[in-house]
Amino acid sequence: MITFSIIQKSQLEGAMRLDAEYYQPEYLELVSKIKSQKSKLLKNFSDQVFSGPFGSMLKSESYRDNGIPFIRIGDISDIFISRENLVYISEEEHKRIFSTRLDPGDIVLSKIGTVGRLSVISDDLRQVNISENNIGVRLSVLPPEERTGLLFFLLSRYGQSQILRNASGNIQLKLNVADIENINIPIFSKQFEKDLHNFYQKIIELRNRGTKLYQQAGNMLLEELGLEDFDFEKISSSIVNFSDILEAHRMDAEYFQPKYEKLISKIESQDHKRLGDLVSVKKGVEIGAEQYQDEGKLFIRVSSMGRFEINSSDQKYLSEKLYEELKKDYQPQVGEILLTKDATPGIAYVLKENVEGIISGGTLRLKLKEEIKAEYLALCLNSIIGQMQAERDAGGSVIAHWKPEQIKNVVIPILPESTQQKISDLVLESHEARKKAKELLESSKRKVEEIIEKGGEKDGD
Repeated sequence: MITFSIIQKSQLEGAMRLDAEYYQPEYLELVSKIKSQKSKLLKNFSDQVFSGPFGSMLKSESYRDNGIPFIRIGDISDIFISRENLVYISEEEHKRIFSTRLDPGDIVLSKIGTVGRLSVISDDLRQVNISENNIGVRLSVLPPEERTGLLFFLLSRYGQSQILRNASGNIQLKLNVADIENINIPIFSKQFEKDLHNFYQKIIELRNRGTKLYQQAGNMLLEELGLEDFDFEKISSSIVNFSDILEAHRMDAEYFQPKYEKLISKIESQDHKRLGDLVSVKKGVEIGAEQYQDEGKLFIRVSSMGRFEINSSDQKYLSEKLYEELKKDYQPQVGEILLTKDATPGIAYVLKENVEGIISGGTLRLKLKEEIKAEYLALCLNSIIGQMQAERDAGGSVIAHWKPEQIKNVVIPILPESTQQKISDLVLESHEARKKAKELLESSKRKVEEIIEKGGEKDGD
């Protein structure tokens, strides 16, 4: 069935957009619904809308492990900035590009690729800066309740459709500052904004609870192993036998840093096993970017992987036909641990729900073959126990690659089953809190959409 629109010349928006996609019926209906209600442009809500600093102004060698958070496009997810791969810049660098700073309560959006993903800068991040692939929206002029209403609207179907409509480009979609400034934002009642803000505060509370519970689990793990106050930097040099070099097939000094040997020795002084003895390992598959689709079955890449979930943002999809061909060997199953081996090696997640999708070649499926708690094992891999072994093995190259044979050789501490259970319970409580936060976010977006679909708020609403 073919859908089309007949557009009068007077309806063309400044003759700046003549492409048919911009005037699709669904977009016209959407904009008409919003304009039929009280609304104003986003630029009238904000202090300033701006793009991140041009790439030549900031190189990756400027990144550091602490300082001012520097938000890149991969850090943006629903509402909250992901901390998985967050990098930082120095105070001096931040001052040099100070015009692109954002403060708590401001919004950052992705402007290329999967456009329109957005997050709010949370209080704990304090002041941040953003990369050239992002757009910043300063909102300090707005009361917190109005900021929340604007945020949930932009996350809703009506906000996202406007963003997608305004984007341009054939091969890769791109947003300009004007595309964001000219989004129509409905004006909600003070009471509705207050209700949304209460939901937002509850979401923050649940997320913080999830974070604290996960930290408790990690702290318990390290305390049980006697690693909570372990000083890995105390020894600055070591002597390595030639036989060790032959066994490791490595002779770079980074691999033989004393901190790694100190960690392994501490774990091996207690009950332990190699990861390959605990799980079977199965690698994902590469399908080629030409197979990517805008919709269909999930293709789970390394960039989609998180310690707490498979991220819904920046997803790629494959056809039903290709999925049917590959699912027998490459579709992950509930209870398996997904572990990244490339780019950002060492991110582990226990799959909790059925997923109709395929994992990429940069991810491994770990299936338990011995009695060990899956959540406990995943936490070990996500803690310094797994991270330092991944850092040691995958280091020394521009793009990190953690080889399956190295992964099988990772040393895992085996704590008593009762302790594993306590740790696993904390992790599961953490996931449950995050799940509730996500459900509340979806509910809040639906409430915004329902108000708009009703034609706006009526007297007495």
